[in-house]
Amino acid sequence: MKRCGWCGADPLYMAYHDHEWGKPVHDDQKLFEMLVLEGAQAGLSWITILRKREHYRRVFHDFDPVKVAAMTEADVERLLLDPGIVRNRLKVNSAIRNARVFLAMQREHGSFAAWLWVQVGGQPVQNHWATLAEAPASTPLSDSISKALKKAGMNFVGSTVIYAFLQATGVVNDHLLTCPEHPANHH
Repeated sequence: MKRCGWCGADPLYMAYHDHEWGKPVHDDQKLFEMLVLEGAQAGLSWITILRKREHYRRVFHDFDPVKVAAMTEADVERLLLDPGIVRNRLKVNSAIRNARVFLAMQREHGSFAAWLWVQVGGQPVQNHWATLAEAPASTPLSDSISKALKKAGMNFVGSTVIYAFLQATGVVNDHLLTCPEHPANHH
């Protein structure tokens, strides 16, 4: 048995694969963190983002959506000079904008997690891929969640970003059949 091939031999990537990716997340702050990081990742490699994650946590108030929503233009300007994050104005502004939408969704649904997990009937979607090539970049589920988040006012939430988010937060479990993390291999 070997883990999914995408994490290679990088210890940070292997730890992420083994302890986070595909594990169901019901904590709003963690869900918000993954939304911001997946949006920041657009056009870059995930390992780049993982290596910057601790710094992201520091400068984005540990991904507390209330604190991120309160960030100002001065904060944005300061962050755009910080090499510890992806210095892209649209992505930095998006984190703040999305925090405000996230808070509105919490108010409306009790929690973001409650809204998110209703989209899959409360249970993770369990896929059974034999190879990495079989796993899609997006699905009808990620299409509909992306559309709903955009309608609510978020950005950097296209279907491909959202599918990666769903995989990361265990809403969808895409560990390969050959991976020890696939539920079929838990005895």
